[in-house]
Amino acid sequence: MNLPPLTDEEKRFYSVIDGESINFLRRRYNRITRWVIADITRRSACRYPDKPAIIYRDTTLTYSQIEKECNRFANALLSMGINKYDRVAILAHNTIHHVITWIGTAKAGGIYLAINYLLRGKDISYCINHSEAKVFIVEDSLYGLVKDVLNDMPGVKALIWSGQGNGDPAPEGFTDFDGWYRRFPDTEPDVDLYIEDPVQMTYTSGTESLPKGVILSNQSLMAEYMGAIVDGQYTPEDVNINALPLFHCAQRDVFLTPCLWVGNTNVLLFQADPKSIMECVEKHRVSMLFAPPTVWIGLLRHPDFDKHDLSSIKKGYYGASIMPVEVLKELQRRLPNCERFYNYYGQTELSPYHTVLKPEFQLSKPGSAGTAGLNMETRLEDDNHNPITTPGVPGEICGRGPHALMLYFKDPEKTEEALAHGWFHSGDIGVLDEDNFVTVADRKKDMVKTGGENVASREVEEVIYKDPRVSEVAVVGLPHEKWVEGVTAIVVPKQGESITSEEIINLCKSELAPFKVPKGVIFMDALPKTPSGKILKRDLRNEFKDFFSK
Repeated sequence: MNLPPLTDEEKRFYSVIDGESINFLRRRYNRITRWVIADITRRSACRYPDKPAIIYRDTTLTYSQIEKECNRFANALLSMGINKYDRVAILAHNTIHHVITWIGTAKAGGIYLAINYLLRGKDISYCINHSEAKVFIVEDSLYGLVKDVLNDMPGVKALIWSGQGNGDPAPEGFTDFDGWYRRFPDTEPDVDLYIEDPVQMTYTSGTESLPKGVILSNQSLMAEYMGAIVDGQYTPEDVNINALPLFHCAQRDVFLTPCLWVGNTNVLLFQADPKSIMECVEKHRVSMLFAPPTVWIGLLRHPDFDKHDLSSIKKGYYGASIMPVEVLKELQRRLPNCERFYNYYGQTELSPYHTVLKPEFQLSKPGSAGTAGLNMETRLEDDNHNPITTPGVPGEICGRGPHALMLYFKDPEKTEEALAHGWFHSGDIGVLDEDNFVTVADRKKDMVKTGGENVASREVEEVIYKDPRVSEVAVVGLPHEKWVEGVTAIVVPKQGESITSEEIINLCKSELAPFKVPKGVIFMDALPKTPSGKILKRDLRNEFKDFFSK
Protein backbone atom coordinates (compact mmCIF):
# COMPACT_ATOMS: atom_id res chain seq x y z
CA MET A 1 0.00 0.00 0.00
CA ASN A 2 1.43 3.42 -0.93
CA LEU A 3 1.47 5.68 2.10
CA PRO A 4 0.47 9.31 1.59
CA PRO A 5 3.28 11.84 2.14
CA LEU A 6 3.46 13.51 5.52
CA THR A 7 2.37 17.09 5.86
CA ASP A 8 4.79 19.72 7.16
CA GLU A 9 3.00 19.64 10.51
CA GLU A 10 3.44 15.87 10.74
CA LYS A 11 7.12 16.13 9.85
CA ARG A 12 7.66 18.71 12.58
CA PHE A 13 5.82 16.49 15.06
CA TYR A 14 7.97 13.47 14.28
CA SER A 15 11.09 15.60 13.90
CA VAL A 16 11.96 13.32 11.00
CA ILE A 17 12.48 14.57 7.47
CA ASP A 18 13.94 11.59 5.68
CA GLY A 19 11.16 9.77 3.78
CA GLU A 20 12.50 6.26 4.32
CA SER A 21 12.77 6.80 8.07
CA ILE A 22 9.23 8.11 8.19
CA ASN A 23 7.86 5.09 6.36
CA PHE A 24 9.82 2.76 8.63
CA LEU A 25 8.43 4.50 11.68
CA ARG A 26 4.89 4.31 10.39
CA ARG A 27 5.18 0.63 9.43
CA ARG A 28 6.61 -0.26 12.82
CA TYR A 29 3.80 1.58 14.56
CA ASN A 30 1.23 -0.23 12.40
CA ARG A 31 2.74 -3.65 13.17
CA ILE A 32 2.28 -3.00 16.89
CA THR A 33 -1.12 -1.33 16.85
CA ARG A 34 -2.82 -2.70 13.73
CA TRP A 35 -6.51 -3.57 13.90
CA VAL A 36 -7.28 -6.03 11.11
CA ILE A 37 -9.19 -9.27 10.58
CA ALA A 38 -5.95 -11.20 10.11
CA ASP A 39 -5.18 -10.77 13.82
CA ILE A 40 -8.50 -12.04 15.20
CA THR A 41 -7.62 -15.72 15.60
CA ARG A 42 -4.09 -14.96 16.86
CA ARG A 43 -5.36 -12.69 19.64
CA SER A 44 -8.04 -15.19 20.65
CA ALA A 45 -5.37 -17.93 20.62
CA CYS A 46 -3.34 -15.85 23.06
CA ARG A 47 -6.29 -15.73 25.46
CA TYR A 48 -7.79 -19.19 24.89
CA PRO A 49 -5.15 -21.41 23.21
CA ASP A 50 -6.76 -24.75 24.14
CA LYS A 51 -10.40 -23.73 23.88
CA PRO A 52 -12.51 -25.22 21.04
CA ALA A 53 -12.85 -22.56 18.35
CA ILE A 54 -14.40 -24.54 15.48
CA ILE A 55 -16.40 -27.76 15.56
CA TYR A 56 -17.26 -29.38 12.23
CA ARG A 57 -18.77 -32.85 12.18
CA ASP A 58 -16.32 -34.97 14.21
CA THR A 59 -13.42 -32.50 14.04
CA THR A 60 -12.62 -29.87 16.66
CA LEU A 61 -9.93 -27.22 16.29
CA THR A 62 -8.75 -25.14 19.22
CA TYR A 63 -7.93 -21.47 18.83
CA SER A 64 -4.22 -22.31 18.73
CA GLN A 65 -4.84 -24.85 15.98
CA ILE A 66 -7.10 -22.70 13.81
CA GLU A 67 -4.56 -19.85 13.99
CA LYS A 68 -1.80 -22.17 12.73
CA GLU A 69 -3.98 -23.55 9.94
CA CYS A 70 -4.88 -20.05 8.74
CA ASN A 71 -1.20 -19.11 8.74
CA ARG A 72 -0.36 -22.17 6.64
CA PHE A 73 -3.05 -21.23 4.13
CA ALA A 74 -1.78 -17.63 3.93
CA ASN A 75 1.79 -18.80 3.34
CA ALA A 76 0.54 -21.19 0.67
CA LEU A 77 -1.19 -18.33 -1.15
CA LEU A 78 1.92 -16.16 -0.95
CA SER A 79 4.07 -18.99 -2.31
CA MET A 80 1.98 -19.11 -5.49
CA GLY A 81 2.48 -15.40 -6.08
CA ILE A 82 -0.76 -13.99 -4.69
CA ASN A 83 -0.30 -10.27 -4.17
CA LYS A 84 -2.11 -7.81 -1.95
CA TYR A 85 -5.73 -7.29 -2.97
CA ASP A 86 -5.78 -10.32 -5.31
CA ARG A 87 -9.16 -12.04 -5.10
CA VAL A 88 -9.44 -15.58 -3.70
CA ALA A 89 -12.85 -17.14 -4.40
CA ILE A 90 -14.46 -20.11 -2.67
CA LEU A 91 -17.59 -22.13 -3.45
CA ALA A 92 -18.30 -24.15 -0.32
CA HIS A 93 -20.71 -24.99 2.46
CA ASN A 94 -19.92 -24.28 6.12
CA THR A 95 -16.67 -26.23 6.54
CA ILE A 96 -13.31 -25.84 8.22
CA HIS A 97 -11.78 -25.21 4.79
CA HIS A 98 -14.17 -22.29 4.35
CA VAL A 99 -13.15 -20.67 7.65
CA ILE A 100 -9.45 -21.20 6.88
CA THR A 101 -9.89 -19.63 3.44
CA TRP A 102 -11.60 -16.55 4.91
CA ILE A 103 -9.09 -15.77 7.67
CA GLY A 104 -6.09 -17.09 5.73
CA THR A 105 -6.81 -14.88 2.73
CA ALA A 106 -6.98 -11.87 5.06
CA LYS A 107 -3.60 -12.84 6.54
CA ALA A 108 -2.07 -12.95 3.05
CA GLY A 109 -3.45 -9.49 2.23
CA GLY A 110 -5.84 -10.87 -0.37
CA ILE A 111 -9.55 -10.22 -0.83
CA TYR A 112 -11.85 -13.11 0.06
CA LEU A 113 -14.85 -13.78 -2.19
CA ALA A 114 -17.49 -16.34 -1.21
CA ILE A 115 -19.69 -17.56 -4.06
CA ASN A 116 -23.40 -18.13 -3.48
CA TYR A 117 -24.01 -21.83 -4.12
CA LEU A 118 -27.56 -21.14 -5.30
CA LEU A 119 -26.00 -19.69 -8.44
CA ARG A 120 -25.42 -21.86 -11.46
CA GLY A 121 -22.86 -22.09 -14.27
CA LYS A 122 -22.63 -18.76 -16.06
CA ASP A 123 -23.74 -16.80 -12.99
CA ILE A 124 -20.77 -18.19 -11.08
CA SER A 125 -18.34 -17.61 -13.95
CA TYR A 126 -19.60 -14.01 -14.14
CA CYS A 127 -18.64 -13.42 -10.48
CA ILE A 128 -15.25 -15.09 -10.95
CA ASN A 129 -14.43 -13.15 -14.12
CA HIS A 130 -15.83 -9.80 -13.02
CA SER A 131 -13.88 -10.02 -9.75
CA GLU A 132 -10.72 -11.14 -11.60
CA ALA A 133 -10.21 -13.90 -9.03
CA LYS A 134 -6.81 -15.59 -9.22
CA VAL A 135 -7.65 -18.62 -7.05
CA PHE A 136 -10.89 -20.59 -7.07
CA ILE A 137 -11.58 -23.14 -4.32
CA VAL A 138 -14.40 -25.58 -5.10
CA GLU A 139 -15.98 -28.00 -2.65
CA ASP A 140 -16.50 -31.52 -3.99
CA SER A 141 -20.27 -31.58 -3.35
CA LEU A 142 -20.70 -28.37 -5.40
CA TYR A 143 -18.46 -29.31 -8.32
CA GLY A 144 -21.45 -30.01 -10.53
CA LEU A 145 -22.36 -26.32 -10.44
CA VAL A 146 -19.16 -25.26 -12.20
CA LYS A 147 -17.63 -28.23 -14.03
CA ASP A 148 -19.05 -27.10 -17.38
CA VAL A 149 -17.87 -23.48 -17.10
CA LEU A 150 -14.36 -23.85 -15.68
CA ASN A 151 -12.87 -23.21 -19.11
CA ASP A 152 -14.75 -19.89 -19.19
CA MET A 153 -12.62 -18.51 -16.34
CA PRO A 154 -9.32 -17.64 -18.01
CA GLY A 155 -8.11 -15.39 -15.18
CA VAL A 156 -8.05 -18.18 -12.59
CA LYS A 157 -4.46 -19.30 -12.04
CA ALA A 158 -5.13 -22.08 -9.51
CA LEU A 159 -8.05 -24.44 -8.91
CA ILE A 160 -8.13 -25.91 -5.40
CA TRP A 161 -10.26 -28.92 -4.45
CA SER A 162 -11.96 -28.97 -1.04
CA GLY A 163 -12.96 -32.53 -0.17
CA GLN A 164 -14.80 -31.72 3.05
CA GLY A 165 -18.28 -32.17 1.57
CA ASN A 166 -18.56 -35.72 0.26
CA GLY A 167 -14.89 -36.66 0.56
CA ASP A 168 -14.56 -37.10 -3.22
CA PRO A 169 -11.03 -37.15 -4.74
CA ALA A 170 -9.83 -34.17 -6.75
CA PRO A 171 -10.49 -34.30 -10.51
CA GLU A 172 -7.87 -33.47 -13.13
CA GLY A 173 -6.81 -29.83 -13.07
CA PHE A 174 -7.38 -29.36 -9.33
CA THR A 175 -4.92 -29.30 -6.45
CA ASP A 176 -6.05 -30.97 -3.24
CA PHE A 177 -6.64 -28.37 -0.51
CA ASP A 178 -5.08 -30.33 2.39
CA GLY A 179 -2.14 -31.71 0.43
CA TRP A 180 -1.36 -28.20 -0.82
CA TYR A 181 -1.55 -25.87 2.15
CA ARG A 182 -0.27 -28.21 4.88
CA ARG A 183 3.20 -28.22 3.30
CA PHE A 184 3.72 -24.64 4.43
CA PRO A 185 4.86 -23.24 7.81
CA ASP A 186 2.33 -22.30 10.47
CA THR A 187 4.13 -19.07 11.34
CA GLU A 188 2.47 -15.72 10.70
CA PRO A 189 3.26 -14.38 7.22
CA ASP A 190 5.30 -11.21 6.86
CA VAL A 191 2.74 -8.94 5.20
CA ASP A 192 2.02 -5.27 5.86
CA LEU A 193 -1.70 -4.96 6.55
CA TYR A 194 -3.63 -1.76 7.23
CA ILE A 195 -7.05 -0.99 8.58
CA GLU A 196 -7.94 0.79 5.31
CA ASP A 197 -7.13 -2.29 3.19
CA PRO A 198 -9.96 -3.96 1.28
CA VAL A 199 -10.36 -7.50 2.61
CA GLN A 200 -13.71 -8.88 1.47
CA MET A 201 -15.87 -8.91 -1.65
CA THR A 202 -19.49 -10.01 -1.82
CA TYR A 203 -21.82 -10.05 -4.80
CA THR A 204 -25.28 -8.80 -3.93
CA SER A 205 -28.33 -10.55 -5.27
CA GLY A 206 -29.99 -7.15 -5.71
CA THR A 207 -32.80 -6.37 -8.14
CA GLU A 208 -30.68 -5.67 -11.23
CA SER A 209 -29.90 -8.35 -13.79
CA LEU A 210 -26.20 -8.36 -12.89
CA PRO A 211 -25.02 -8.48 -9.26
CA LYS A 212 -22.81 -5.77 -7.79
CA GLY A 213 -19.47 -6.55 -6.15
CA VAL A 214 -19.40 -4.93 -2.70
CA ILE A 215 -15.87 -4.19 -1.44
CA LEU A 216 -15.44 -3.97 2.34
CA SER A 217 -12.34 -2.95 4.29
CA ASN A 218 -10.84 -4.15 7.54
CA GLN A 219 -12.17 -0.98 9.13
CA SER A 220 -15.78 -1.48 8.06
CA LEU A 221 -15.86 -5.10 9.19
CA MET A 222 -13.96 -4.63 12.47
CA ALA A 223 -16.23 -1.75 13.44
CA GLU A 224 -19.26 -3.90 12.62
CA TYR A 225 -17.86 -6.84 14.63
CA MET A 226 -17.35 -4.63 17.65
CA GLY A 227 -20.93 -3.39 17.37
CA ALA A 228 -22.31 -6.92 17.03
CA ILE A 229 -20.39 -8.09 20.11
CA VAL A 230 -21.65 -5.18 22.22
CA ASP A 231 -25.19 -4.87 20.87
CA GLY A 232 -25.73 -8.65 20.67
CA GLN A 233 -24.06 -9.33 24.03
CA TYR A 234 -21.71 -12.08 22.81
CA THR A 235 -19.49 -13.63 25.50
CA PRO A 236 -16.56 -16.09 25.55
CA GLU A 237 -18.84 -18.56 27.34
CA ASP A 238 -21.28 -18.77 24.43
CA VAL A 239 -21.55 -21.65 21.99
CA ASN A 240 -22.65 -20.30 18.60
CA ILE A 241 -24.17 -22.47 15.89
CA ASN A 242 -23.50 -21.33 12.32
CA ALA A 243 -26.52 -22.85 10.62
CA LEU A 244 -27.03 -20.38 7.77
CA PRO A 245 -24.51 -20.32 4.88
CA LEU A 246 -21.15 -18.67 5.48
CA PHE A 247 -21.21 -17.32 1.93
CA HIS A 248 -23.89 -14.96 3.25
CA CYS A 249 -22.63 -11.92 5.15
CA ALA A 250 -25.19 -12.25 7.99
CA GLN A 251 -23.88 -15.58 9.29
CA ARG A 252 -20.24 -14.85 8.50
CA ASP A 253 -19.94 -11.24 9.61
CA VAL A 254 -22.55 -10.79 12.31
CA PHE A 255 -21.91 -14.12 14.02
CA LEU A 256 -18.98 -16.37 13.04
CA THR A 257 -16.16 -13.82 12.86
CA PRO A 258 -17.17 -11.60 15.81
CA CYS A 259 -17.62 -14.80 17.83
CA LEU A 260 -14.07 -15.87 16.90
CA TRP A 261 -12.91 -12.43 18.05
CA VAL A 262 -14.66 -12.64 21.41
CA GLY A 263 -13.40 -16.21 21.88
CA ASN A 264 -16.47 -18.44 22.04
CA THR A 265 -17.02 -21.84 20.44
CA ASN A 266 -18.43 -22.03 16.89
CA VAL A 267 -20.25 -25.07 15.54
CA LEU A 268 -20.41 -25.30 11.73
CA LEU A 269 -23.54 -26.90 10.30
CA PHE A 270 -23.04 -28.15 6.75
CA GLN A 271 -26.63 -27.37 5.76
CA ALA A 272 -29.52 -25.85 7.67
CA ASP A 273 -32.63 -27.93 8.12
CA PRO A 274 -34.77 -27.90 11.28
CA LYS A 275 -33.90 -31.45 12.33
CA SER A 276 -30.13 -30.90 12.00
CA ILE A 277 -30.30 -27.59 13.86
CA MET A 278 -32.19 -29.12 16.78
CA GLU A 279 -29.86 -32.12 16.99
CA CYS A 280 -26.83 -29.83 16.92
CA VAL A 281 -28.23 -27.53 19.61
CA GLU A 282 -28.89 -30.50 21.87
CA LYS A 283 -25.52 -32.18 21.26
CA HIS A 284 -23.29 -29.13 21.71
CA ARG A 285 -25.45 -27.22 24.22
CA VAL A 286 -25.66 -24.24 21.88
CA SER A 287 -26.45 -20.98 23.69
CA MET A 288 -26.97 -18.59 20.76
CA LEU A 289 -28.84 -19.21 17.52
CA PHE A 290 -29.33 -16.90 14.53
CA ALA A 291 -31.98 -17.66 11.95
CA PRO A 292 -34.36 -15.64 9.78
CA PRO A 293 -38.04 -15.76 10.80
CA THR A 294 -38.74 -18.38 8.12
CA VAL A 295 -36.26 -20.80 9.74
CA TRP A 296 -37.56 -20.08 13.27
CA ILE A 297 -41.04 -20.85 11.96
CA GLY A 298 -39.73 -24.06 10.40
CA LEU A 299 -38.33 -25.11 13.78
CA LEU A 300 -41.60 -24.40 15.57
CA ARG A 301 -43.61 -26.36 13.01
CA HIS A 302 -41.32 -29.39 13.03
CA PRO A 303 -43.01 -32.41 14.66
CA ASP A 304 -39.89 -33.11 16.77
CA PHE A 305 -39.54 -29.59 18.20
CA ASP A 306 -40.72 -30.57 21.68
CA LYS A 307 -38.77 -33.86 21.63
CA HIS A 308 -35.36 -32.16 21.65
CA ASP A 309 -33.66 -30.54 24.62
CA LEU A 310 -33.26 -26.94 23.45
CA SER A 311 -32.98 -25.51 26.94
CA SER A 312 -29.36 -24.38 26.34
CA ILE A 313 -30.51 -21.60 23.96
CA LYS A 314 -30.27 -18.36 25.93
CA LYS A 315 -30.15 -15.85 23.08
CA GLY A 316 -32.07 -15.87 19.81
CA TYR A 317 -31.29 -13.64 16.84
CA TYR A 318 -33.18 -12.97 13.64
CA GLY A 319 -32.91 -10.80 10.55
CA ALA A 320 -33.70 -10.69 6.81
CA SER A 321 -37.32 -9.82 7.65
CA ILE A 322 -39.45 -8.76 10.59
CA MET A 323 -40.49 -11.49 13.01
CA PRO A 324 -44.29 -11.79 13.13
CA VAL A 325 -45.40 -10.86 16.65
CA GLU A 326 -47.43 -14.02 17.07
CA VAL A 327 -44.42 -16.14 16.13
CA LEU A 328 -42.20 -14.27 18.61
CA LYS A 329 -44.69 -14.87 21.40
CA GLU A 330 -44.80 -18.57 20.54
CA LEU A 331 -40.99 -18.79 20.58
CA GLN A 332 -40.84 -17.16 23.99
CA ARG A 333 -43.45 -19.59 25.27
CA ARG A 334 -41.85 -22.73 23.88
CA LEU A 335 -38.21 -21.72 24.55
CA PRO A 336 -38.54 -20.47 28.14
CA ASN A 337 -34.76 -20.33 28.73
CA CYS A 338 -34.24 -18.07 25.72
CA GLU A 339 -34.50 -14.86 27.67
CA ARG A 340 -33.38 -12.51 24.90
CA PHE A 341 -34.27 -12.01 21.25
CA TYR A 342 -32.50 -9.54 18.96
CA ASN A 343 -33.45 -8.28 15.50
CA TYR A 344 -30.59 -7.19 13.25
CA TYR A 345 -31.40 -5.11 10.18
CA GLY A 346 -28.99 -4.05 7.45
CA GLN A 347 -27.47 -4.64 4.04
CA THR A 348 -24.33 -6.24 2.60
CA GLU A 349 -23.05 -2.71 1.96
CA LEU A 350 -23.09 -1.99 5.72
CA SER A 351 -21.02 -5.06 6.66
CA PRO A 352 -24.02 -5.88 7.11
CA TYR A 353 -25.87 -4.80 10.26
CA HIS A 354 -27.16 -1.25 10.56
CA THR A 355 -29.78 -1.21 13.33
CA VAL A 356 -30.73 -3.54 16.15
CA LEU A 357 -33.91 -4.07 18.16
CA LYS A 358 -32.80 -5.25 21.59
CA PRO A 359 -34.65 -7.71 23.82
CA GLU A 360 -36.32 -5.17 26.08
CA PHE A 361 -38.20 -3.70 23.10
CA GLN A 362 -39.28 -6.89 21.30
CA LEU A 363 -42.89 -6.71 22.50
CA SER A 364 -43.22 -2.99 23.18
CA LYS A 365 -41.94 -2.13 19.67
CA PRO A 366 -43.37 -5.01 17.61
CA GLY A 367 -42.15 -5.09 14.04
CA SER A 368 -39.48 -2.44 14.63
CA ALA A 369 -35.91 -2.71 13.36
CA GLY A 370 -34.75 -0.73 16.39
CA THR A 371 -32.15 2.00 16.46
CA ALA A 372 -28.70 2.48 14.97
CA GLY A 373 -26.00 0.05 16.05
CA LEU A 374 -23.08 1.06 18.26
CA ASN A 375 -20.98 2.59 15.47
CA MET A 376 -23.74 3.73 13.13
CA GLU A 377 -26.13 6.61 12.50
CA THR A 378 -29.55 6.31 10.88
CA ARG A 379 -31.91 8.73 9.20
CA LEU A 380 -34.80 8.77 6.75
CA GLU A 381 -34.67 10.84 3.57
CA ASP A 382 -37.31 12.05 1.13
CA ASP A 383 -36.82 11.89 -2.64
CA ASN A 384 -34.79 15.14 -2.53
CA HIS A 385 -32.42 13.77 0.15
CA ASN A 386 -33.94 15.96 2.86
CA PRO A 387 -33.98 14.34 6.32
CA ILE A 388 -37.35 13.24 7.67
CA THR A 389 -37.82 13.62 11.41
CA THR A 390 -41.61 13.58 11.73
CA PRO A 391 -42.92 10.29 13.19
CA GLY A 392 -44.98 8.21 10.80
CA VAL A 393 -43.77 9.89 7.59
CA PRO A 394 -42.20 7.30 5.24
CA GLY A 395 -38.76 7.80 3.74
CA GLU A 396 -35.71 5.93 2.50
CA ILE A 397 -33.61 4.43 5.29
CA CYS A 398 -30.04 5.75 5.14
CA GLY A 399 -27.00 4.89 7.22
CA ARG A 400 -23.66 6.50 8.00
CA GLY A 401 -20.68 5.17 9.89
CA PRO A 402 -17.55 3.01 9.61
CA HIS A 403 -19.55 -0.07 8.54
CA ALA A 404 -20.08 1.38 5.06
CA LEU A 405 -18.69 -0.19 1.90
CA MET A 406 -15.64 1.22 0.13
CA LEU A 407 -17.18 0.89 -3.34
CA TYR A 408 -18.96 -1.28 -5.85
CA PHE A 409 -16.21 -2.96 -7.86
CA LYS A 410 -15.85 -1.46 -11.36
CA ASP A 411 -19.05 0.55 -10.89
CA PRO A 412 -18.32 4.15 -9.87
CA GLU A 413 -21.76 5.39 -10.94
CA LYS A 414 -23.63 3.03 -8.63
CA THR A 415 -21.11 3.78 -5.87
CA GLU A 416 -21.81 7.50 -6.15
CA GLU A 417 -25.54 6.89 -6.27
CA ALA A 418 -25.51 4.67 -3.17
CA LEU A 419 -23.35 7.11 -1.18
CA ALA A 420 -24.99 10.35 -2.32
CA HIS A 421 -24.81 13.24 0.14
CA GLY A 422 -22.60 11.30 2.55
CA TRP A 423 -25.09 8.58 3.47
CA PHE A 424 -25.59 5.03 2.26
CA HIS A 425 -29.02 4.65 0.67
CA SER A 426 -30.57 1.29 1.42
CA GLY A 427 -33.49 1.26 -1.00
CA ASP A 428 -35.74 0.37 1.95
CA ILE A 429 -38.69 2.50 3.02
CA GLY A 430 -39.15 3.07 6.73
CA VAL A 431 -40.95 5.19 9.28
CA LEU A 432 -39.79 6.55 12.64
CA ASP A 433 -41.83 6.47 15.81
CA GLU A 434 -41.77 9.10 18.56
CA ASP A 435 -38.68 7.42 20.11
CA ASN A 436 -36.76 7.39 16.81
CA PHE A 437 -37.11 3.63 16.39
CA VAL A 438 -37.26 2.75 12.71
CA THR A 439 -39.73 0.29 11.22
CA VAL A 440 -39.02 -1.09 7.75
CA ALA A 441 -42.15 -0.70 5.66
CA ASP A 442 -40.89 -2.34 2.49
CA ARG A 443 -38.34 -2.31 -0.28
CA LYS A 444 -38.78 0.67 -2.59
CA LYS A 445 -39.31 -1.76 -5.44
CA ASP A 446 -41.50 -4.10 -3.33
CA MET A 447 -44.16 -1.61 -2.30
CA VAL A 448 -47.53 -2.61 -3.75
CA LYS A 449 -48.92 0.33 -5.71
CA THR A 450 -52.62 -0.39 -5.93
CA GLY A 451 -55.14 2.11 -7.28
CA GLY A 452 -52.66 4.94 -6.68
CA GLU A 453 -52.10 3.97 -3.02
CA ASN A 454 -48.95 2.49 -1.50
CA VAL A 455 -49.42 -0.66 0.57
CA ALA A 456 -46.62 -2.03 2.77
CA SER A 457 -46.75 -5.80 2.35
CA ARG A 458 -45.52 -6.41 5.89
CA GLU A 459 -48.51 -4.65 7.40
CA VAL A 460 -50.83 -7.07 5.59
CA GLU A 461 -48.63 -10.04 6.47
CA GLU A 462 -48.74 -9.22 10.18
CA VAL A 463 -52.54 -9.32 10.13
CA ILE A 464 -52.65 -12.67 8.30
CA TYR A 465 -50.17 -14.19 10.77
CA LYS A 466 -52.77 -13.65 13.49
CA ASP A 467 -54.67 -16.64 12.11
CA PRO A 468 -53.17 -19.58 14.07
CA ARG A 469 -53.57 -21.86 11.05
CA VAL A 470 -51.08 -19.85 8.97
CA SER A 471 -47.50 -21.11 8.86
CA GLU A 472 -46.07 -18.56 6.41
CA VAL A 473 -47.33 -15.73 4.23
CA ALA A 474 -45.89 -13.41 1.59
CA VAL A 475 -47.82 -10.43 0.24
CA VAL A 476 -46.94 -9.17 -3.26
CA GLY A 477 -48.42 -7.00 -5.97
CA LEU A 478 -49.55 -8.79 -9.14
CA PRO A 479 -50.65 -7.20 -12.44
CA HIS A 480 -54.33 -6.21 -12.25
CA GLU A 481 -56.48 -4.70 -15.01
CA LYS A 482 -58.34 -2.33 -12.66
CA TRP A 483 -55.91 -1.65 -9.82
CA VAL A 484 -52.62 -1.83 -11.84
CA GLU A 485 -51.29 -3.97 -9.00
CA GLY A 486 -53.53 -6.17 -6.92
CA VAL A 487 -52.55 -6.89 -3.32
CA THR A 488 -52.14 -10.68 -3.23
CA ALA A 489 -51.56 -12.94 -0.21
CA ILE A 490 -49.62 -16.16 -0.82
CA VAL A 491 -50.27 -18.40 2.18
CA VAL A 492 -48.73 -21.63 3.48
CA PRO A 493 -51.12 -23.31 5.96
CA LYS A 494 -49.75 -25.26 8.90
CA GLN A 495 -49.53 -28.99 8.33
CA GLY A 496 -52.93 -30.60 8.69
CA GLU A 497 -54.79 -27.27 8.79
CA SER A 498 -57.40 -26.03 6.35
CA ILE A 499 -58.14 -22.39 5.59
CA THR A 500 -60.07 -20.60 2.84
CA SER A 501 -59.47 -17.45 0.82
CA GLU A 502 -62.63 -15.91 2.24
CA GLU A 503 -61.37 -16.38 5.79
CA ILE A 504 -58.09 -14.65 4.99
CA ILE A 505 -59.83 -11.75 3.26
CA ASN A 506 -62.39 -11.33 6.05
CA LEU A 507 -59.62 -11.24 8.65
CA CYS A 508 -57.87 -8.46 6.69
CA LYS A 509 -61.14 -6.56 6.26
CA SER A 510 -61.56 -6.50 10.03
CA GLU A 511 -58.19 -4.82 10.62
CA LEU A 512 -57.08 -2.98 7.47
CA ALA A 513 -58.19 -0.12 5.29
CA PRO A 514 -60.14 -1.40 2.27
CA PHE A 515 -57.39 -0.68 -0.29
CA LYS A 516 -54.94 -2.80 1.75
CA VAL A 517 -57.15 -5.91 1.76
CA PRO A 518 -55.88 -8.63 -0.62
CA LYS A 519 -57.67 -8.85 -3.94
CA GLY A 520 -56.74 -12.52 -4.10
CA VAL A 521 -55.26 -15.38 -2.06
CA ILE A 522 -52.97 -18.15 -3.32
CA PHE A 523 -52.13 -21.26 -1.31
CA MET A 524 -48.75 -23.05 -1.54
CA ASP A 525 -47.03 -25.90 0.28
CA ALA A 526 -43.84 -23.83 0.73
CA LEU A 527 -42.48 -20.42 -0.22
CA PRO A 528 -39.29 -20.10 -2.31
CA LYS A 529 -36.37 -18.81 -0.24
CA THR A 530 -32.69 -17.93 -0.42
CA PRO A 531 -30.22 -19.88 1.79
CA SER A 532 -30.36 -16.93 4.23
CA GLY A 533 -34.10 -17.43 4.58
CA LYS A 534 -35.36 -14.43 2.58
CA ILE A 535 -38.56 -15.12 0.73
CA LEU A 536 -38.02 -14.78 -3.02
CA LYS A 537 -40.89 -12.44 -3.82
CA ARG A 538 -39.55 -11.85 -7.31
CA ASP A 539 -40.04 -15.55 -8.03
CA LEU A 540 -43.58 -15.38 -6.70
CA ARG A 541 -44.40 -12.36 -8.85
CA ASN A 542 -43.08 -14.13 -11.91
CA GLU A 543 -44.83 -17.43 -11.19
CA PHE A 544 -48.23 -15.84 -10.58
CA LYS A 545 -48.03 -12.85 -12.93
CA ASP A 546 -51.15 -14.01 -14.80
CA PHE A 547 -53.19 -14.77 -11.67
CA PHE A 548 -55.72 -11.95 -12.13
CA SER A 549 -56.00 -12.40 -15.91
CA LYS A 550 -57.23 -15.97 -15.72
